[in-house]
Amino acid sequence: MIIYGVALLAICTLAGVIMGDMLGVLLGVKSNVGGVGIAMILLICARLWMHNRGGMTKDCEMGVGFWGAMYIPVVVAMAAQQNVVTALHGGPVAVLAAIGSVVVCGCTIALISRTHKGEPLPAEPADVTPVGASAGGR
Repeated sequence: MIIYGVALLAICTLAGVIMGDMLGVLLGVKSNVGGVGIAMILLICARLWMHNRGGMTKDCEMGVGFWGAMYIPVVVAMAAQQNVVTALHGGPVAVLAAIGSVVVCGCTIALISRTHKGEPLPAEPADVTPVGASAGGR
């Protein structure tokens, strides 16, 4: 059932929020630090673990896939609750962290694309290649 995927997401979300709150306390911040990101990483790990062990049914995978697609809107909604103006007035650390994370992500993507070429796709069989007029032809 799809509800199992939602249950898996709920467990990962609760664990992520708790870990984010604990990380905030450790850093001396009165806020959740990375709870949604931690929850999504836990969800990915749990899904891969269950899939490798044969515990991920098709319905459960559909539930996890649905919430995986909802990740961006959820993060945007949660980020809208944070007071960005106060963070920017508090010092340049927020701006430096944002610029640094973009640079690190860009460099990581460039490094991965240069080092892991992968194997080329196999040649397409001749019987699959369309022959004749195009779809909009006369």
